Amino acid sequence: MAQTQGGLAALVDVNARDTYALSLVQHTPDALLEGILLENQQVIRTPIVRNGKAATLGYEPDIWKGWEQA
Repeated sequence: MAQTQGGLAALVDVNARDTYALSLVQHTPDALLEGILLENQQVIRTPIVRNGKAATLGYEPDIWKGWEQA
């Protein structure tokens, strides 16, 4: 999922309410980011919506409308 969206940093919601966790995630080296994100899931952008190989992070109804129905 992260690879299709541009890396682990793309998963981070920069408007997350938990500013302490957000700061921790933003200042973590890339090599350790996966573990820190798993421990602080409240800063991951949601919803994560998948459609086959396509995926979106966050609320994207305009993109979802263009997806084929299964």
